[in-house]
Amino acid sequence: MTEQTQQQKAIIVGVQLQTQTDFAYSMEELRNLAAACYIDVAGELSQKAARVNPSHYIGTGKIQELLALAEAHDAQVVIFNDELSPSQIRNLESSLERTVIDRTILILDIFAERAKTREAQLQVEVARLQYMLPRLVGLRESLGRQGGGAGLKNRGAGETKLELDRRRIEERITALQAELEKLVARRQIQRKQRQKNEVPVVCLVGYTNTGKSSLMNALMEYYNPLTTKQVFAQDMLFATLETSVRSIDLPDNKTFLLTDTVGFVSQLPHHLVKAFRSTLEEVAEADLLVHVVDYAHADYEQLIAVTNATLKELGADHIPTIYAYNKCDLTEHPYPRIEENNVYLSAKEKSGLLELTELIRGQIFDDFVACEILIPFSEGRLVSYFNEHGHVLETSYEPEGTRLKLECKAADYDRYRNDFVVLQAETPVDVLVRGRQPFREEF
Repeated sequence: MTEQTQQQKAIIVGVQLQTQTDFAYSMEELRNLAAACYIDVAGELSQKAARVNPSHYIGTGKIQELLALAEAHDAQVVIFNDELSPSQIRNLESSLERTVIDRTILILDIFAERAKTREAQLQVEVARLQYMLPRLVGLRESLGRQGGGAGLKNRGAGETKLELDRRRIEERITALQAELEKLVARRQIQRKQRQKNEVPVVCLVGYTNTGKSSLMNALMEYYNPLTTKQVFAQDMLFATLETSVRSIDLPDNKTFLLTDTVGFVSQLPHHLVKAFRSTLEEVAEADLLVHVVDYAHADYEQLIAVTNATLKELGADHIPTIYAYNKCDLTEHPYPRIEENNVYLSAKEKSGLLELTELIRGQIFDDFVACEILIPFSEGRLVSYFNEHGHVLETSYEPEGTRLKLECKAADYDRYRNDFVVLQAETPVDVLVRGRQPFREEF
């Protein structure tokens, strides 16, 4: 970002509708979005109304008040809390003679700044171009800020230029989507391969900046201390824009894949949801969701509601979910602690990781059998197999063969059932999944 961009001052504007209960939070979030774009919010203007003004977003009587506020603070940018129509942008810039930005442009700017992988960059550019296409006339300097051109209001040659710009943008979108489809196809192949391997997939979801990436790194450090595959984690909005998948290997030979996903935000632009849908498919196909919540946030319940609404839009609201209340070190709530399907923890302090793993175990490893078997010496290969793919608790040798007390997948138990003698068995393993007592007392 340039020095000039960092020093930009802006006024934020919002309309509170009669049915809107989260308006104050929404405006505070708009401030945070502006700060993420290195814009200094110098003032705020709001209006209560039954509906948004179709021509100027706010009532025309408020325009002069907004203009005076912008002049008083020497603000050359005005940011609106909702997505503006092309005519609203055109009318507002004409009346205010200032750069007009809406919430969608702010989020698109942040995504463009954060995108690192080729797929994320393509997704962001497609979303930006789709947003710009109907707004070529109205965006003027706002469009220039997005790296496009200036909309022209005159007819004749200007109108020809406008049509040329439209065609170029449409051609660019087509080219980008073709390249994106190749990357998506490659990832779908990888996903199908993981499904074929029958490794459970656990997906971290939640609002942006709740600590999903930090939690993923903490789990990797705990269970795979020699790993060098940490994901990028930083205290800022939308630090993660690409899906990262890591294998978590537990001490008892159980393995699951942990997926880190892009964070959500209220009023996430539909262009972005559409562009990132292929990435977010990881969420819809997970076996378990871990909904990470910033428990130290004053409006954490609102963050949960926004995330749940987004999950419903993605068709992922039916997937079993664990709620991980993070950042408890900044609250008075005791931690680590499990309360039903909720776990209170601190990724920063790496406290509560065992408790979270305990809940995850109970959800995704319910297809394991706790058993005691006798393997004939002629089937010695099974001893090696179960040592590698199961969790062997005790091994002893008898005249008839090798006696194992173990936990293994139900599929493995059924596959080799005719090759060993069953001494004891229990399924489902509602005790062993807690990772402590693999057999009930009668065993």
